[in-house]
Amino acid sequence: MESSARLSLPFISPGQAQKELFHNEALQILDSVIAAAAEEPPRNDPPNPPVVGTCFLAGPSPTGDWASNANALASYTAAGWRFASPLDGMQVWIKSSSVLAIYAAGAWQVGTLFGSKVVVGGAQVVGAQASSIADPAGGATIDSEARTAISSILAALRQHGLISSS
Repeated sequence: MESSARLSLPFISPGQAQKELFHNEALQILDSVIAAAAEEPPRNDPPNPPVVGTCFLAGPSPTGDWASNANALASYTAAGWRFASPLDGMQVWIKSSSVLAIYAAGAWQVGTLFGSKVVVGGAQVVGAQASSIADPAGGATIDSEARTAISSILAALRQHGLISSS
């Protein structure tokens, strides 16, 4: 049986009997991965008892009904468990903690966001990390050192877009 390259959705062949079985299987997989939402962060043991319609992220060392489905998106249906192998960039909403899990480099990254900047209301509020600011090192004129350190802190905050430059 042929299937799609990314999600392994089963194709219907010309003249195939019981086409509805293959079509319904593809719909079950799509139902799990489109706007995916898992109950909790990755776990290795399946829930007992599972509830129809729930979805979980299998951990790196799954057991029981999940064995040999490491890191898969595991959805429980009326016909049993369905598994979707994750692809780099796949995102799943974690219901229990209200964070995203992103599959990257062979593992689920839970609650970690990746990007180069944060823009809020059209204004950049966080950008690339700037170099460090040296701590005051003491000396005879403490006020001058404190002012230099504060000025450096303000400049860094402005550079990151956390405070306005005006």
